[in-house]
Amino acid sequence: MDPLVSVGHFVVSSKENHQDSEISVKGLRDKGNSITNTTENSYICNVCSLVFSSKPSLLKHLRVHSTQQNSVCEECGRTFYERRKLVRHLRIHKSVKSLICNVCGKSFSFTANLLSHIRSHTKEKPFSCDVCSKAFSSNHTLKIHLRFHTKEKPYVCDVCSNAFSDKRVLKIHLRTHTKEKPYACEVCSKTFAQSESLKYHVLTHSKAKPHTCEVCNKNFARSNDLKSHLLTHTKEKPYACEVCSNRFARSCDLKSHLHTHSKEKPYACEVCSKTFTRNDHLKSHLLTHSKEKPYACEVCSKTFTRSDHLKYHLLTHSKEKPYACDVCNIAFAQRGHLKSHLLTHSKEKPHACEVCSKTFARSYHLKCHLLTHLEKKPHACEICGKAFTQRNNLITHLRIHSKEKPYTCDVCNKAF
Repeated sequence: MDPLVSVGHFVVSSKENHQDSEISVKGLRDKGNSITNTTENSYICNVCSLVFSSKPSLLKHLRVHSTQQNSVCEECGRTFYERRKLVRHLRIHKSVKSLICNVCGKSFSFTANLLSHIRSHTKEKPFSCDVCSKAFSSNHTLKIHLRFHTKEKPYVCDVCSNAFSDKRVLKIHLRTHTKEKPYACEVCSKTFAQSESLKYHVLTHSKAKPHTCEVCNKNFARSNDLKSHLLTHTKEKPYACEVCSNRFARSCDLKSHLHTHSKEKPYACEVCSKTFTRNDHLKSHLLTHSKEKPYACEVCSKTFTRSDHLKYHLLTHSKEKPYACDVCNIAFAQRGHLKSHLLTHSKEKPHACEVCSKTFARSYHLKCHLLTHLEKKPHACEICGKAFTQRNNLITHLRIHSKEKPYTCDVCNKAF
């Protein structure tokens, strides 16, 4: 059976005895191969039955089945489908990491890698974007950034045809197909698809918070969290929005806020294509794909994908309600809840249903309302099968089964 067969626009045959000899990818491109026009563009590999959306993708894939011995690293067994990549890889084993960083002692095999690393200490960013003036520490990072402006996505997934601007992101995406999780925690052996997810997870074991606020001595696990915290002391907000006059402590917060006026969402998830107004929201969203929740509550061990979600959760233990309404003095644990409450005084309902024109004070209430039009009830009881449009209604329903009555009357002690 031929290793290459098209179920679409082309039919291409290669050597018959592909199991005994190397599959010649070069030969597949020669005119001597059989190419037949049909109707649709899809290609199937007869070796492993994977289907591809384009001929080049399948040709590239066929290298996986190649038995080229000289493309296998004899030191670690890793396989490469391009000779030049094997040659570069061999330097890892054969060359001594003689280039040492004078700041932290980290060693490197390549001068370019050392120079790029040194900039992480000096904060030097010599490469600037001609479009938006954003600066970068390496030319490679600048090239990837430029694709954000050009919308270029040269790296295509051979399995599902999703395209990406960064080769590393494609590599991470491929793990959603292979279910590969190469990064393992040395403490609990939990595995992760991304090194960044492992890094955050490790903090849950160490409880290390090396970054200390010099004003109040509060400790933080990450330097970025400390920087954000320091702004709560200065109360300085030098960046003003020209549209609505809202003020912000950081220029990046103003930039993100401006997207709420323009409705622009420039940060796109390369796994599911969902878009966001802020980069930190995108980063938090990416954790939903990896299922990683690196922020753990020290009181009840509940875990969260975002540090601010943990922060709000902690208020449920402390019973602290720092956000008070100036009109009626009702206090709230979360600022967002106060903002929603203020709408009850103004009677403003800015969120309108496009189906029936009903308006709501909160976007969440609109979201729940839309489910009534779709007749969708995504929250189902695992005990009796009854389904609900809102998760809160399911939680209340579950108390019928558990006989739980968490609310007690202060006068007669009757529980509900």
